[in-house]
Amino acid sequence: MASAQLIEDFYKAFQKKDYAGMIACYHPNIEFSDPVFTDLKGKRAGAMWHMLCERGTDLTLEFSGVQVQGTSGKAHWEATYTFSTTGRRVHNIIDAIFDFQDEKIIRHRDHFDLWRWTRMALGTSGILLGWSPPVQNKVRETALKGLQAFIAKHPEYQ
Repeated sequence: MASAQLIEDFYKAFQKKDYAGMIACYHPNIEFSDPVFTDLKGKRAGAMWHMLCERGTDLTLEFSGVQVQGTSGKAHWEATYTFSTTGRRVHNIIDAIFDFQDEKIIRHRDHFDLWRWTRMALGTSGILLGWSPPVQNKVRETALKGLQAFIAKHPEYQ
């Protein structure tokens, strides 16, 4: 059975942009999803955190509400950073749910308001159209292409 310490270790590593420490909290068969990266498995989930840590030069992160019961847990976290594509400041508010296996995180689901995120990250187009499936799908497509390019440059994730 995993403990709250595992979730705290994950977020403390994230605060230091220590992607290797974050990945160490994950089971090799990790499944990650959020409103942008909807289905990452295994090494691809680790690659995403590596990419976000590298790109998030001004990233700050706070977490709270860590709770574990049996083989699942949850936490609340907030990230503030500059979205590199537009140079706009983002304050993302996220609730995470975790499932554990073999003392590691096997499933990690982050939930946040993607329309709220597009309003901050994209500005006017996000305000006017960030709620729409075409804009949200474009955000997902662009993020996935960025991750695929990152993985292509990092053979450890292939």
